[in-house]
Amino acid sequence: MELSKMIGKDIPFPMLSDQDGSIGKLYGIYDEDAGVETRGRFLIDPDGIVQGFEVLTPPVGRNVSETIRQLKAFQLVRESKGTEATPSGWKPGKKTLKPNPDLVGNVWKEWKVSEAFDD
Repeated sequence: MELSKMIGKDIPFPMLSDQDGSIGKLYGIYDEDAGVETRGRFLIDPDGIVQGFEVLTPPVGRNVSETIRQLKAFQLVRESKGTEATPSGWKPGKKTLKPNPDLVGNVWKEWKVSEAFDD
């Protein structure tokens, strides 16, 4: 396993290269027959808890913008200690939801789908 920073890129976090497949095996994305890993993205919080993941076959590319959006959403929820939630398609600066029992089944009253996709 190799942990390094992207050189010449504007990515301020470590990237992982799993040369022997040991991490891929732990996360269930290593293809033993092909001897390679399936494309996997795991969002792990500072406490070491997997908060989100995506696994794609090699022919399908990942969406870095969506990954960054999700990271920002997880950070916002964590910083708010769960007093805010990000609805589907949420973007930084857009309206969040305030979880409470009255919200169950009534999200549509608080938030319109079109708001998530407005720029």
